[in-house]
Amino acid sequence: MIGAGALGSTFACLLAAQGHEVVVTARGAALPAVLADGIHLTGGFGDLFARPLAVERLVEPYDLALICTKAQDAAAAITQNAAVLDGTPVIVVQNGLDGVSTAQRLLPQSECLGLITIIAAHYEGPGRVRVTTAAPSYLGRGDGPADAATRHWQAVLGAAAPTVALDNFIGAQWTKLVVNMLNALPAITGLSVQEVIGQGALRRLMTRSMRETVRVGLAGGVRFGALQGLSHRRLRIFGLVPVWAGQIVPLRMRSRMGTVPNQGSTLQSLQRGQLTEVDFLNGAVVRAAAAADVAAPVNARLTELVHEVEGSGRFLAPKDVLARFR
Repeated sequence: MIGAGALGSTFACLLAAQGHEVVVTARGAALPAVLADGIHLTGGFGDLFARPLAVERLVEPYDLALICTKAQDAAAAITQNAAVLDGTPVIVVQNGLDGVSTAQRLLPQSECLGLITIIAAHYEGPGRVRVTTAAPSYLGRGDGPADAATRHWQAVLGAAAPTVALDNFIGAQWTKLVVNMLNALPAITGLSVQEVIGQGALRRLMTRSMRETVRVGLAGGVRFGALQGLSHRRLRIFGLVPVWAGQIVPLRMRSRMGTVPNQGSTLQSLQRGQLTEVDFLNGAVVRAAAAADVAAPVNARLTELVHEVEGSGRFLAPKDVLARFR
């Protein structure tokens, strides 16, 4: 595991429970904490404990590597471990669109795949993670059918947690990007995802960012992959209907989350005093819009506001957020 955050720790425990020898790279306070006390996982997958070897960087090759850093940290983490990783099968567990291509560029001898995970995991501190939503993950690469490598590693991961070998992985990344539009407003306001969706005006703003993402993808020739009940056809319709009707999409997402507050990965980064991956989520929509010669003003403003909160350390009241979109 490259990275011992919420998802890296989750997969470390799940795979260790299947008898795999697991090594995690960690930095800062996480390194001595995991060495001393291991990793404790609670919540949706049950109570699990693992005591993996924790290192600052890899010193020997392994059978498989999972890249579980935030998107903005991936290139540096891969580069730091490239001497060992190049030639090792790599699975990138990351939001955004660029993870697999970044790994392939930096590790030209490696077989690189991506994992889209719907697991919601809250990082409570070094070696302490609570799974608030135990959900499937989706493995694949490229825009064609799932290949032999995808099916092989799906069997390995699937023994530890629900994992699906996915066709049209690139299209599914775009579908997940639509889902990831849940992240910005919690990071800006400090509210949970459920609380944001529960407020009508914020929910409509979130719906606008999702619809804009769909429209940008369609303008760029994307065929959305099937994920979480969303499909290319449904998303095309979603991109066309009025905002009041489109609100059904975030409302359905909230219904699947349950009652445990889901803070979203972007807000969790802010709470830990870290930079967020907003440039790889809402910012990715803005870059794709520029490439397709269309506009993405809602996602551009949301990106700006997340960076504003990063810089100031202060959340914005919902009324102040809404005022920025008038």
